[in-house]
Amino acid sequence: MSFQGHNMLQYSKFNNSNMKKSILFLLGISLCFITFAEQKNSISSPNGMITLSFHKNDNGNISYELFFKNKSVIKPSSLGFKFSKPDVILNQYEIVKIDSSTFDENWAPVWGEQSLIRNNYKELAITLKATPSNIIIKIVFKVYDEGVGFRYEFPEQQNLNHFIIDNEFTQFSMTGDHKTFWIPGDYDSNEFAYYTTSLSNVDGNGGGKVQEIFAKSPIADNAVQTPLMMKSVDGMYINIHEAALKNYPAMNLLLNKSTYSFTSQLVPDAVGNKAYMQAPATTPWRTIIISDKAKDILNSRMILNLNDPSVIKDPSWIKPQKFIGVWWEMHVGIGTWDLAGGQAGSVVGNFKRHHGANTANVKRYIDFASKNGIPSVLVEGWNTGWEDWFGQWKEDVFDFVTPYSDFNVEELSAYAKAKGVKLIMHHETSASVTNYERQMDTAYRFMKKYGYDAVKTGYVGHIIPRGEHHDGQWMVKHYERVAKKTADYHIMVDMHEPVRPTGLQRTYPNWLACEAARGNEFNAWSVGNMPEHETILPFTRLMGGPMDYTPGIFKIKMNYYDSAKKEQVHTTLAKQLALYVTMYSPLQMAADLPENYEAHMDAFQFIKDVSVDWEESKVLDAEPGDYIVEARKGKGTQNWFIGAITDETARSLPVALDFLNKGTKYIATIYRDAADADWKNNPEAYVIEKFVVDAKTKLGLMLAPGGGTAISLIPATAETLKKVKGYK
Repeated sequence: MSFQGHNMLQYSKFNNSNMKKSILFLLGISLCFITFAEQKNSISSPNGMITLSFHKNDNGNISYELFFKNKSVIKPSSLGFKFSKPDVILNQYEIVKIDSSTFDENWAPVWGEQSLIRNNYKELAITLKATPSNIIIKIVFKVYDEGVGFRYEFPEQQNLNHFIIDNEFTQFSMTGDHKTFWIPGDYDSNEFAYYTTSLSNVDGNGGGKVQEIFAKSPIADNAVQTPLMMKSVDGMYINIHEAALKNYPAMNLLLNKSTYSFTSQLVPDAVGNKAYMQAPATTPWRTIIISDKAKDILNSRMILNLNDPSVIKDPSWIKPQKFIGVWWEMHVGIGTWDLAGGQAGSVVGNFKRHHGANTANVKRYIDFASKNGIPSVLVEGWNTGWEDWFGQWKEDVFDFVTPYSDFNVEELSAYAKAKGVKLIMHHETSASVTNYERQMDTAYRFMKKYGYDAVKTGYVGHIIPRGEHHDGQWMVKHYERVAKKTADYHIMVDMHEPVRPTGLQRTYPNWLACEAARGNEFNAWSVGNMPEHETILPFTRLMGGPMDYTPGIFKIKMNYYDSAKKEQVHTTLAKQLALYVTMYSPLQMAADLPENYEAHMDAFQFIKDVSVDWEESKVLDAEPGDYIVEARKGKGTQNWFIGAITDETARSLPVALDFLNKGTKYIATIYRDAADADWKNNPEAYVIEKFVVDAKTKLGLMLAPGGGTAISLIPATAETLKKVKGYK
């Protein structure tokens, strides 16, 4: 059945009753249009709070706009492409067809922040013919209660199915000079401290202050990376990112300050092209998440929903887990990745410098893991090549199967197995990606031979093939190749220095975590991460997926290792515990040295207890750049955990426990900042208290400057009820 006419598909946000009638009548119907001076087609979210409108004017130009609770969020913003093959600009179109549909399902991720996720949206799919090239393109909008995802689809064409994209003209036109949390639009690194400015003060190179150790590519003026978090001038929270980034370059955003409008900036390849596509093909989803409550941004699962289901039919071998590792001692300067540096035996403060990945030292970590129920131990610097690896643009530095002479792989594999511990492999590629791809099968067979089930990869340096970028199409395809290949070998993977995640952990659940941001290690040898850093990351980098942030540092000041060092972690010890709840990852490292934990085993108990896989997650309160309070229920348990963190400002935060099971008593173990704790002057001062609580309890949390609180809530037994007092 088809109709001809103007605005036959008008789901107008201004007439709810007519909208409902139109939806009931027109769902699933394909409509054909005659071109008029302007065509406007609108569709609203399932709860009616978000409305998207698609426009085509009499010149054939197309645009979209977005409303939340009848307030403008995205002003009319253009859509289109420039191809270099064929040499055409796609900005004038005829509408061929408009389809609409609804979708509602519940699905269970292999692991995650929720054991069950609802995927509920309304879809508007518009098929267009570009003029005069006659290229067919479809734009699909999915409108959720929390935002919108849209992408371009190129069906098989009649004449030409190979395209080279020179530019993508996707705009995001903001309504005002919003408060913005951003990092520069570098093509090779995400490891920047966040700037918090108005849009009018965004400067892609940080006012000339961007001097990060891992910044490699030219940074365009006013270019920023996604995920981009904003708070509008009228109090709305807006997050822009992308989902399902496959076979396409990452999208940065180029800001026009005069209009507060962003335009997509795709990461180029070695010869300046952006993307090579063969129809049928799709772009990633462009995502806009919106709410008038900051906590709703963090509670969104829209990016996951926009990704394809898992390709792994039997994921039973995938195990979320905690681990420790021979890692932090290298960052604090007492250990080395390379054998030669460790054999020099120099003294660092009260410590003798050593090669970290020596057999005896690794056994010490295995012993600690076994004793404390930590499943795995990561070993970095075990293989030859570290003496000549960084920044040299050399192709054959590592071979991934040749250990140093002081690392006995057979002995350690047997020792770990006897202790009930798994070793985690480390593959630093030095960004020589072609070298790694040639050796992946050999490396993964080596891993399986010695019982390794997980690998941490690294891509520090200039990408080989020369001229490619970490965030370009070639590397995006490489990361997916690694995810597929490791899955073939039943290996879990944690990628460092990759493109920022976009929800592909749904499709490849063996891809447990990524770095792709400024992690905890920066605190050991640089100006570090300011206390607000961890209150921004969940609203930015973690919107796309889990981060291997490496929390759990107990020895806060680096002068412990060397009196000459002035660096420190910008945190209290209690905040480091809270990060296990607020910084989500199914692969969580207890990052400090075993001896530093042994000095505080009462606090380490929280790390032992806290889950890494969750039945339910609830952000209770949040404000980007200021504070986050989150509660999570461990999968398969009745145990809840709460993490609360703040920036440099001390805070008093009320927390109602009304999410607990009614009628059940819990023992709340509260790990909090001491009264005199302070991230700068007294960071290791903490107090542990126990109380009986229930769903009626309201806690009052006191967070020190740069501090936090971690709480475990475990159902009480008759015996514990006798020993623990109620909370007042």
